[in-house]
Amino acid sequence: MFRRSWRHAAAAAAVLLALGSVTACGDDSSDSEDLSENRAGAMENYAVGTQFKATEPLSFSVLYNNHPNYPLKEDWLFWTELKSRTNVSLEKVAVPLSDYNQKRSLLIGAGDAPLLIPKTYPPDVHAYVSSGAILPVSDYLDLMPNFKDKIEKWNLKPEIDTLRQQDGKFYLLPGLHEKPWHEYSLAVRTDILEELNLQVPKTWDEVYTMLKAMKAAYPDVYPFSDRFSQPNPAGNLLNMLAASYGLAGAGWNFQHVSWNDQAQQFEYTGATEQYKQMLQYLNKLVSEKLLDPESFTQTDDLARQKLANSKSFVISSNAQTLVNDYRPDLAATNPKAKITKIPLPIGPAGEINPASRLENGMMISSKARDSKNFVAMMQFVDWLWYADEGQEFAKWGVEGTTFVKDAGGKKTLAPDVDMVGLNPGAPKHLQKDFGFGNGVFAYGGKPELVQAFFSPEEQEFQQVMNARAPKSPPPPYPLNDEEREQVSLWETPLKDHVYQATLQFVLGQRDFAEWDAYVAELKSKNMDAYLELVNEAHKRYQEKN
Repeated sequence: MFRRSWRHAAAAAAVLLALGSVTACGDDSSDSEDLSENRAGAMENYAVGTQFKATEPLSFSVLYNNHPNYPLKEDWLFWTELKSRTNVSLEKVAVPLSDYNQKRSLLIGAGDAPLLIPKTYPPDVHAYVSSGAILPVSDYLDLMPNFKDKIEKWNLKPEIDTLRQQDGKFYLLPGLHEKPWHEYSLAVRTDILEELNLQVPKTWDEVYTMLKAMKAAYPDVYPFSDRFSQPNPAGNLLNMLAASYGLAGAGWNFQHVSWNDQAQQFEYTGATEQYKQMLQYLNKLVSEKLLDPESFTQTDDLARQKLANSKSFVISSNAQTLVNDYRPDLAATNPKAKITKIPLPIGPAGEINPASRLENGMMISSKARDSKNFVAMMQFVDWLWYADEGQEFAKWGVEGTTFVKDAGGKKTLAPDVDMVGLNPGAPKHLQKDFGFGNGVFAYGGKPELVQAFFSPEEQEFQQVMNARAPKSPPPPYPLNDEEREQVSLWETPLKDHVYQATLQFVLGQRDFAEWDAYVAELKSKNMDAYLELVNEAHKRYQEKN
């Protein structure tokens, strides 16, 4: 499954410092609440570096995202080892991946949601805040020393602040990454580069130069024919370019507003000068027949066929598609072909890593607060999802069974266990047969953990990207319920018009001399009112904090 972009989250003194920094923005520490009736099963001295183990057997319900690549098995080692280490069993409410969001909404709306609701992306939370169905987790961070410790050590407070609602609280425990993890870029036929004596392009301008050279040598070919155009036109290509032009997101990650640091206000993404320049760049590629115009609408299979048959040489990629799609496709049609994923080309925004350091995460049902085991549950969540030891367990499994260590402490998969083709032909699979490396439980952490199963090639890609400056998160603009309802009425017509005009400008169906007319059309669809509301919400947040 492709990860999109929204796409990856000590000593007692550090914990105290984290508490001060994290709870400063309107959080109510649970020290002010009476939790004496909610500590059954909890550890008295739980802290960073402590193995959580409930003082009595406990069971917590969890909404389980059942992935078709590794369907749920009740006999997985993950469940038995988790119970052995933590004295906790999980009651799974299993939901197919394809129905997860819809089923989650139905369960929450009916008041039947499990206590733990993982695999939730930040924008999804907004719909549940006003109902009171989910817990304002920021009120209880003092129960989660590992979560607080990582926010402090990794300076994640600016990112965390983007999760805050109008009341100053946040309702999602996100996955935390020490370093941003950027996945998508361009895959390029390096044998064609060698044939034409070209270097790997480092900028989008150099990408243009490379495509021109390819076109000159192969005039009957569109050098660049892209995929990931569903459900939004050129979903990944536009999103990559948006980041390179300093915008919040486009394509499959379209963000209505982008922060203008110089003007100190939000602007409407689809009406900015950067967005116009981005479309002009793409229009240049299309008009010079360097970019296949079908890239904006074609299926992934068709794009793959063109690459496999040497009808194109460049395509969007992540690590999985490079290894699982393009190389096998080319091996079947052109065994001498070579293809690699290049570092994200640099654009006007400079050498930045556009990936977020937050990932999807955990909502907790507000019903959990009344449980006698509430404190123990928060400690359990903190250990499994945020402690180094818990994260290692969820990712790697059990030493001697699923992984081994060398004399220097370096972990590798056990010889009879495979994961992403690292031990091809091994009879067992880390996810399918043991339940580890499961996306419900294993995400976030230090780069060495996140990249544990990356190929050396992908690790080199990540090193290049991590050497770049992280993209600064935008300032928060929490909306109240009335404002959120209002913008939801504006967003779809605005986004649909941006998508329509984007295709028209890029494909040459509309002249850029009509840009001002296009912006006026957005204004007629309440763009200015949208911006006024967002900027007022930002000012209100600033005044409170």
